[in-house]
Amino acid sequence: MSSIRKRGANWQVQVRLAGSAPITKSFPFKKDAIHWAKVQESKLRLGEYAPPDEKKINSTVGEMLVRYSNEDVGKKRSADYERIMIGALLRTELAQIRLSEISARPFVRYRDLRLELVGPAVVRRELSILHHMFEIAIREWGFTFLKNPISFVKKPKEPPSRNRRLEPHEEALLLDGCSKSSVTYLKPIITLALETAMRRGEILAIKWENINESLRTLRIPVTKNGHPRVIPLSSKALTTLLRTTRGNSVRVYEVSPNAFRLAWERLRKRVGIKDLHFHDLRHEAISRFFEMGLSIPEVALISGHRDSRMLFR
Repeated sequence: MSSIRKRGANWQVQVRLAGSAPITKSFPFKKDAIHWAKVQESKLRLGEYAPPDEKKINSTVGEMLVRYSNEDVGKKRSADYERIMIGALLRTELAQIRLSEISARPFVRYRDLRLELVGPAVVRRELSILHHMFEIAIREWGFTFLKNPISFVKKPKEPPSRNRRLEPHEEALLLDGCSKSSVTYLKPIITLALETAMRRGEILAIKWENINESLRTLRIPVTKNGHPRVIPLSSKALTTLLRTTRGNSVRVYEVSPNAFRLAWERLRKRVGIKDLHFHDLRHEAISRFFEMGLSIPEVALISGHRDSRMLFR
């Protein structure tokens, strides 16, 4: 009823059922293959066996990634970024793996090879995308014959928290470099980051209608944690916003995240500042709020942190 054979580094099990296509699954260890075969045979004897859809079991990880990108990723605020990562995954050997031969082993190998090229944060994000995709497939797409292989893959440790502060001369270098650049949106966006502790995406999403000049506030309707907030604007922040040339766009800064990222990197290299991320400006602004004497609730109201531990970090 079942057969087990060695194929490459894995043990392949094939369970045959009259009138249905054989079911095949691969395991890195022979004992796991034997156990799985016994479980399937037991289900057959008890009449509990429901053979998986042949089309589903012969699907590839690449086909699942495409479906996940089309049906589920668009619901996330990080959709654009995740689609870029999915596009990269589709160009790897992982995309060719058939679900009938799925195991954790190729994903472990992928993790180790990726860590030689990129940081652990990137690898953790890629594994999270894959894990969520398999969970959706099992729970919502009817791929109930699957076990999520990423559940058996150890994620790399999170990188240590950054504590990079902006030196006074570095701020002057950045703003002076902006004045000499043809990119007009760099200086106001950097200024807003230091005055408001807003994230890059939040700044780029500001609409004219979000600004309340009389109350000196800015409403941020879409945030990372999903909770909108209203923040007070300093005189410098309000002036920076109102001095921006108002065109036909509903957004104050009509620039894509990638275009801004490239402009930021060019600026940073041009003025000779090393190891400074744009997100470090948010940390710098929060540190300055505390140095100004603001309380924890006041800073959390502005920054949007709902967990004081993250704020302390």
